Amino acid sequence: MTDNPQNDSDVTFMRRAIELAKRGIGAVNPNPLVGAVIVKNGQILAEGWHERFGGLHAERNAIKHFLEKYSADELKGSTIYVTLEPCCHHGKTPPCTDAIIENGFARVVVGSNDPNPLVAGKGIKLLKAAGIEVVTEFLKEECDALNFIFFHYISTKKPYITLKYAMTTDGKIATSTGKSKWITGEAARQKVHEDRNRYMAVMAGVGTIIADNPELTCRLLDGRTGRNPIRIICDTNLRTPLESRIAMTAKDIRTIIATACTDGEKQRPYIEKGIELIVLPQRDNHIDLAVMAQKLGEMGIDSVILEGGGTLSFSALKSGIVNRVQAYIAPKLFGGADAKTPVEGKGIDEVNECIRLTDTSVTKIGEDILLESEVAYGCLQG
Repeated sequence: MTDNPQNDSDVTFMRRAIELAKRGIGAVNPNPLVGAVIVKNGQILAEGWHERFGGLHAERNAIKHFLEKYSADELKGSTIYVTLEPCCHHGKTPPCTDAIIENGFARVVVGSNDPNPLVAGKGIKLLKAAGIEVVTEFLKEECDALNFIFFHYISTKKPYITLKYAMTTDGKIATSTGKSKWITGEAARQKVHEDRNRYMAVMAGVGTIIADNPELTCRLLDGRTGRNPIRIICDTNLRTPLESRIAMTAKDIRTIIATACTDGEKQRPYIEKGIELIVLPQRDNHIDLAVMAQKLGEMGIDSVILEGGGTLSFSALKSGIVNRVQAYIAPKLFGGADAKTPVEGKGIDEVNECIRLTDTSVTKIGEDILLESEVAYGCLQG
């Protein structure tokens, strides 16, 4: 193959690999989403993606599918488009660089560089050393967008945490009497469930459990099977009702309570329900959320959607654990001086102490608007 690395065909094939990578959403955490396309003489001959954690990587899946239809000799001289740098180390599967070299590929087009220290450019060097033409950082921005969770987790060993809330146009998350169902429309609520499928865990405070008694499960439309996220409840004094939906379904859906309670007798009924307890130190009269984030990372949890009330949201922002904010805004007005708002707590004293949001995107979802921003911390962290 001698394709120009900037030609229209290359763009088409890499964008196909990106679409394939998305099929792994909800199944590969804490691994990255990766897609691969094998092309020869301008034709796609096989495709693959990382389908599940512990399963074949995208490149090996594509090669497997190729060999189901063609001979190994026909693979020689072909090009493989892959959204992430091929791995070069033994993990749950053998190195993908070995498979690419052994099968005689002439060219590899790579989207994202892999920040994993076990890879981090080593895969590309091995391919080049074998005489293979390698194109790097091709449609890099689009490929990077697939794996913002993986890149954060592999670099920090802590979960990527998104603070999500739905509010009215006047900034209320409930009426003055506490009613909140439903602020947003069906399309926005479905997007929330799609994110619950993508993120490994969903987090709420005990106040939300007591007030709303949610299940915090994943319910997708279109006949798709979603993955229920791990449910994490922040409950400093262990007040989660044992008859709550969360507690009653803990043997079917992995459930973690993060608490400061060390009383074994008080813990026992929760453990009998199948709930995992993480005992953490206190800070400012609640569990230390920074320590909790570190602990969750050690447990292999790469991502969390925080769906708590205003108090937990402020505490999470103050502790510096939130990476992204998702604000669903409905074209409704509730009013009410005492109606709850998305971020409460003590608040800040000075304007220049605010937490700033950057890289904001705006998406229309049904009748609602979704604002998504990255968090840029200032002086509020304590």
